[in-house]
Amino acid sequence: MKHTFLFLISSFIGIFIISSCNEEVDMIGDFEETAIVYGLLDKAETTHFIKITRAFIGPGNSLEIAQIPDSSYFNQIDATITERINGAETRVWTLQDTIVENKETNGAFYAPTQKLYYFTTTTSAPLSDNGLYTLNVSVNGGEFEVTGITELVSGINTTADGQSYRFDFVENPGVFQQKAISVNVGNSSIVNTTLEVFYKEFETGVDTTLRSFKWNLGEYAVTPQGSQSFTVVGKTFYELMKASVSSNAGIDKRQMYSVKIIVTGGAEDLYNYMSVNQPSSSLAQNKPTFTNLTATNDHKVIGIFSSRRTYTIEKFFINPDNSALRMMAQKSVVELCTGAITGNLHFCSQHDGDNGTAYECP
Repeated sequence: MKHTFLFLISSFIGIFIISSCNEEVDMIGDFEETAIVYGLLDKAETTHFIKITRAFIGPGNSLEIAQIPDSSYFNQIDATITERINGAETRVWTLQDTIVENKETNGAFYAPTQKLYYFTTTTSAPLSDNGLYTLNVSVNGGEFEVTGITELVSGINTTADGQSYRFDFVENPGVFQQKAISVNVGNSSIVNTTLEVFYKEFETGVDTTLRSFKWNLGEYAVTPQGSQSFTVVGKTFYELMKASVSSNAGIDKRQMYSVKIIVTGGAEDLYNYMSVNQPSSSLAQNKPTFTNLTATNDHKVIGIFSSRRTYTIEKFFINPDNSALRMMAQKSVVELCTGAITGNLHFCSQHDGDNGTAYECP
C-alpha cells in the first residue's frame, strides 16, 4: 500500500496546517502543486517580506520529507509588487530572494533557515497610505500565476502622542490605579497595543546594561474609523518589573529609561484570515477556509496578502525636549524606588524634579 502525504506550510505567521490524505487513494498521478503565499505590507517598515512556498507530496516517511527544504520550494519564482495611486501605476518592485535564519526549530519542518522574497523602500519614500498594492507571482516560468491585492492600514494614532501624557500607576503609596490609552484605529479591523519598558542596570557604578520587558495590553476586533481603549493596570507594572530584573548580585543601581507604546493595526482581510484559522471549538473540527489570493490554470493557492501598520511612540523618563515634563508621575516613581514590590531592587531617580529626595540617584 502506498502512503502519500500533503503538507501545507504557513509558518510565516505562525500557523501550521497539516493535512494527510486517505491511505486508500493514490493521489500522486493527479496532484496539482498548491502555492502557499504570506505577505503583510507595513508602511513603518523599509524591508517587506513575502513567503512563497508550495504544498508537496511524495511517498515515504513524512518526517524525513519535511526536513528537506527543496521539497517546499518551487523551481522558479518571478514576483513583483505594483503600486497604484488613483488608478495610475506609480512604482513597481521586483522581489529578490534571501535566506534568513529565524525559523522556529521546534517543529517538524526544516529549520532554522528559510527562503523569503523581499523588496525595499526608504524612510523618505515609504509605501503610500493612498496606494493600492498588487502582488503578482509567476511560478515555474509561467506554469501558473498567483495574484493578490491590498490597501494599507493607515490613520492610527493615540492619546499618548502628546508630551503631557504620563503614566500614573499609583494614587498613594501602595494604592494602585489604572491608566487608559485610547487608540484611534484608522481603517484597521483588529488592533493590538503593547508596552515595551526599558530600564538601565549599573554594575559597580561603571558598567551599564539597557534591559526591557514587553507588556501586552490586549488585542481587539474593532470597527474601522472608530476607537479602542486599552487599560494599563498599575500594579501589573511593578510586578512585571520585579520579574524582569536580572539576578546579578553585583547590580547596585537601576534607573527607568523609557516606555515604547506599540500599536499594531491589521486590515480586514488579515482579521478574517486570523478569525478563520483560530482553533475550532467544534468536535467535528469542520472549518471554513479564507484567502484573498487567486491562482490561474486551475491551480490552488492558500495564504494571505494583506497589510498591517505598526505605530510606535517612545516616551523617555528624561524628556529630551523639556526635562521638566514627567513621563512617569512622581508618586509612581516613589513606588518604584521604595514600594513593597520593587523597593528592594535598587531603583533610583535621575529626574531633576527628584533632586534632594531619599530616592535620588547618587
